[in-house]
Amino acid sequence: MSQRAYLASVALLALALVLVGAGSVGVGAVPLAPADVWEALARGGAGGGAATSRAIVWDLRLPRILLAALIGGGLAASGAAFQGLFRNPLADPFIVGASGGAALGATLAIVYGAAWGPLPGGAVPLAAFAGAVLAVALVYGVAEVGGATPVIALALAGTALSTLFSAVVSLLMMLNDRSLQETYMWLLGGLSGRSWPALRASWMYLLAGSAGLALLARPLDALSLGDETAQSLGLSVGRGRALVVLTATLTTAAAVASAGIIGFVGLIAPHIARLLFGAGHARLIPASALLGALLLIVADDLARTVLAPIELPVGIVTAILGGPFFLYLLKARQRELGGG
Repeated sequence: MSQRAYLASVALLALALVLVGAGSVGVGAVPLAPADVWEALARGGAGGGAATSRAIVWDLRLPRILLAALIGGGLAASGAAFQGLFRNPLADPFIVGASGGAALGATLAIVYGAAWGPLPGGAVPLAAFAGAVLAVALVYGVAEVGGATPVIALALAGTALSTLFSAVVSLLMMLNDRSLQETYMWLLGGLSGRSWPALRASWMYLLAGSAGLALLARPLDALSLGDETAQSLGLSVGRGRALVVLTATLTTAAAVASAGIIGFVGLIAPHIARLLFGAGHARLIPASALLGALLLIVADDLARTVLAPIELPVGIVTAILGGPFFLYLLKARQRELGGG
């Protein structure tokens, strides 16, 4: 695909994202007509028009849609980066233990939940963010061998520690049944009740993380060819790998802290982008971010409407949509993965 065709395609994706986001403002348990949405948006949330419509648009749906776009984009960009780094099409943003650490941090905050001062969003998002970062740091330390950190060691250490963290989370839930429902709902992942404070607390990390991964496109291209090839191209493999893991981890941690554990977005979006735009990360990461934002907005629309007025956790919707895709991908990649 030529550069002009790529830019035109990305512009169309961005336009689709804006249109889908605008349409999503009217979607929910209380549907709003396009005229009501437009009036509320045009008036800036103040003065005139129906007060109920303005409150729904500005206080509930608009920040939630913006947050969904940023989370979906961040998870997809991180997924694309980890797939390139691990040279594994089945890698996702949680491969190095971020989800397990975040779950443990959030569970500790819910169970023992002392308020941590005037922090945006309270203790749970901060604890989830800290847990994800500390878990990946621990994984990195465990995987380091002789000053180097092989990608296979990172994956194995991430899997082992995620299993350990999940066991601790299950134990805490069993011993503290009063916090069981709140913990369980957080683990399912959702955007219910997320408004401007949640958006203000995380937008900078999500946007900067996605942009940082796009800037690391050339090192990722080299790393995806293998360590020896990357070294022959003049890349410091250890430093490049550490930068990718750090940036992707901070982005994933911000996403998990904002909405809990939302699976499959970081797996599906990069694969669709790779089919459309190829494997070069300079094109792949921005396209993945746009597609991830679109996917999560649509999934959240379904979560709000399928069983309205009951609202599903969006993590359930992404799992229902992403599970069959993952199985298809596993079958399609069976030969590459050694399945014959």
